[in-house]
Amino acid sequence: MCQVTSVVPVAKMVGSNRVVQGQGIVHVLGNADLPPEEEKELRRKTVLQALEALKSEAGGSQG
Repeated sequence: MCQVTSVVPVAKMVGSNRVVQGQGIVHVLGNADLPPEEEKELRRKTVLQALEALKSEAGGSQG
C-alpha cells in the first residue's frame, strides 16, 4: 500500500511504509490555483510517484 499525504510525519507515525508527499491539506493531489492543464499534470506526476513507490521495497519514503 502507498499513502499520498501532505502530512508525512503522521503517516510514518501510524505505520505507513510507502509514503508520497502530497500538495496540501485541502488538495492532496492537486493545486486549485493552477490552470486546469497544469493541475492535471501535477496530479499525474503525484500518481506516478505513488505507482513507483508500490514497485519499491517497503520502508523507504518517496517525495
